[in-house]
Amino acid sequence: MQLQLFFPFPSPPPLPQTPTLIITSTLFSSFFFFFLVVLVLVLFSSHQRRQPKGKILPPGSMGWPYIGETLKFYTQNPDSFFANRRRRYGDTFKTHILGCPCVMISSPEAARIVLVTKAHLFKPTYPPSKEKMIGPEALFFHQGAYHSRLKKLVLAAFLPSVIRGSVSEIEQIVLKFLPTWENTTINTLQEMKRYAFDVAMISAFGHKRDSEMKGIKQLYQCLEKGYNSMPLDLPGTPFHKAMKARKQLNETLRRLIQERRGNEKAGGGGLLGNLLGAKNHKVDQLSDSQIADNVIGVIFAAHDTTASVLTWVLKYLHDNRDLLEAVTREQDGIQRKIIEENRRLTWDDTRHMPLTTRVIQETLRRSSILSFTFREAVEDVEFEGYYIPKGWKVLPLFRTIHHCADFFPQPEKFDPSRFEVPLRPNTFIPFGNGVHSCPGSELAKLEMLVLLHHLTTSYRWQVVGDEDGIQYGPFPVPKRGLPVKVTPLQK
Repeated sequence: MQLQLFFPFPSPPPLPQTPTLIITSTLFSSFFFFFLVVLVLVLFSSHQRRQPKGKILPPGSMGWPYIGETLKFYTQNPDSFFANRRRRYGDTFKTHILGCPCVMISSPEAARIVLVTKAHLFKPTYPPSKEKMIGPEALFFHQGAYHSRLKKLVLAAFLPSVIRGSVSEIEQIVLKFLPTWENTTINTLQEMKRYAFDVAMISAFGHKRDSEMKGIKQLYQCLEKGYNSMPLDLPGTPFHKAMKARKQLNETLRRLIQERRGNEKAGGGGLLGNLLGAKNHKVDQLSDSQIADNVIGVIFAAHDTTASVLTWVLKYLHDNRDLLEAVTREQDGIQRKIIEENRRLTWDDTRHMPLTTRVIQETLRRSSILSFTFREAVEDVEFEGYYIPKGWKVLPLFRTIHHCADFFPQPEKFDPSRFEVPLRPNTFIPFGNGVHSCPGSELAKLEMLVLLHHLTTSYRWQVVGDEDGIQYGPFPVPKRGLPVKVTPLQK
């Protein structure tokens, strides 16, 4: 049977096929075909890095030219992505994501080599899209003297002796949020993002003004939508929109920095205050762009990850009612003491929450929000019998290590009691390891403890809908952001 196409209007008469037109069309077609062939060859040649004779790259697949395996990596269960390649290629394999040739490693010993013992051979980095959006002067992308200086300044803003003074401010944020959740259905992930962002604002800017923070928040929300996009700076693409927001955010931060430089009393503390006051006898003060990049970097590190972990905490407690009641008993005991002594929650109270702390630890392991971290070979490296070319990304797979039955029996089971005994070294690394480990890990745990104290003692939540599963974009979170209905406890 032949298919016929019917149109409501008669077809135009065919154009006369003159010899000149035929020759021109043929030349154009030939040129276009030649252009496509050259384009594919260029992409393929850049995609396949030549290797010296006698050197062996890790086994694996590089996927399509330029695109690589990015779509597979960011749209499916990372456990499946990693497990399929480990079964086929072993603990060390190559791939290509977000425009970068990569080597993925999945043993604790190999991760320690990259992150600790030979960290000087692997500088911290991110894909080009993230690097451009966060800013090239951010702490994440450097080694040596500049990194050491910045790390000290950033750590100084997140030391326990400093963040213990933030408990009351964090508690006020919690007490502002929770009443708005009462007797309504919330998107847990989005609400936790709002909460984590407000805490990040305190840590980054100290005493904040709402007018300043509102504009920064709006611009950052535009920026984060492009964090995991392909670095195609074309109108309409997520990357282009994000870079436009990044430019505006940079201008906003520069105005704020200049204002606080001109008025020391307006410094306001926080990370910004530390960076503004950074001087020594060898190095002058940090530039505006250095400060802006590192402030954006801290917000990036503190925002989505903490919100995603908290979403999973609520999911796991909801699904394990006996554990929820045990955590509530622990928090009720602290609350009674607070009432008896007529005071607010303190730093010392958060140090006496062992079960709640183990719940957070097991959530960090089980959910493994940060499936991996990015490093880049600073020179050609011989690694476990393989050749890693200079410039290639190297990714220690935290998620694979955290889900390995050799280290965590029944890894799919949510079991906080795992953390009652010491773990095998280098098998639990949710905040990284070595000199480039996350400087804000204590703040992240603190804001989780403060929220869980008030949430478990005053509220209960029920998941809405029966759809169970995980979505990836890129952090693994419960489907639809875990919609829950929150109701006050009747006491």
